[in-house]
Amino acid sequence: MSKGIVLVVDDEADMRRLIRMYLEKEGYACVEAEDGQVALDLLKSHTFDLIILDVMMPKVDGLTLLMKVREHSSVPIIFLTARGDEWDRVYGLKLGADDYIVKPFSPNELIARVDAVLRRANPSVRDEEETLSFGPIQLNIKGRQVYLEGELINLTLKEYELLLFFCRHTGQALSREQLLENVWGFDYVGGVRTVDTHIKTLRLKLKSHGSLIQTVWGIGYKFEV
Repeated sequence: MSKGIVLVVDDEADMRRLIRMYLEKEGYACVEAEDGQVALDLLKSHTFDLIILDVMMPKVDGLTLLMKVREHSSVPIIFLTARGDEWDRVYGLKLGADDYIVKPFSPNELIARVDAVLRRANPSVRDEEETLSFGPIQLNIKGRQVYLEGELINLTLKEYELLLFFCRHTGQALSREQLLENVWGFDYVGGVRTVDTHIKTLRLKLKSHGSLIQTVWGIGYKFEV
């Protein structure tokens, strides 16, 4: 069962494809629109749970589309901006956007923001379980905290995101490329050895349970409880 239908509006085909891939992996259904006019036409005949909207587009730009949508709909909208476009972000929020994501972004950030916006828009939707347990490891999702046998351990943001991704894919052999793309983002400029470095420090912080992160020779790593 789909978690919701998302309209992805962006004039860059690669960006639409990546957003769609990330969302579908988490259980969302996606419809793509290559510009604001196509999006307007789709909105006349389809109902969406959320819109992800790029600001800079031909024909009808994102801010104009946002204003047009808000004339008749309160559908949640997250818009995409370039890193330095603070004015667009502030103006978009004033026009009625629910949130924004700055490019480049990580898959985890995208999913977290989509989930959060939909929870706020539909309070009847049950929140993600606050605490997840995997053997001796407990993750407080809302607090972004990790406990090892009941004791809080200090992880960096990337270590936390890496562990959370492992836990959500328990038993799966994951390549370094998969981990890099899903935790750091598709446009991260560092190499796959970044993954090895973070796994090394994560294993140390998990102490005697570091062996839960297993090396799969010729592939990458696997988290096995």
